Amino acid sequence: MTERLLLDEHFSAEIAVILAGAGFDVRAVAAEPALKGRRDPDIVAYAAAEGYRIVTENVRDFLPLVASARAAGEPTPALLLVGSRHAPRGRGRTGAMAAALRAWLATAAGAPEEAWLSFDRRG
Repeated sequence: MTERLLLDEHFSAEIAVILAGAGFDVRAVAAEPALKGRRDPDIVAYAAAEGYRIVTENVRDFLPLVASARAAGEPTPALLLVGSRHAPRGRGRTGAMAAALRAWLATAAGAPEEAWLSFDRRG
């Protein structure tokens, strides 16, 4: 089964458009009126209910939220964590993030529940 991704609101909705155009099931909180501006626990609950893996740089908040939900026996989404120190910044971020996510999706089978996104630093 192909991973389904939900991009946390700090990611551009354009990334989801690019990946959806390549045939991936990727949605962005920023483009979903029912999700935009919602609290992190609401995003966790939505992603778990709908079968999405959350892509986020907000490791400090999402890891404990998912761990608490798991400990309480609640459904939890998988996470794809993005180290903010290593993520592309500024001009070209959208294309670089889309490329990194596309590469991850191509090899995502069997990924752990809490995976980290890596970036090609060559170019």
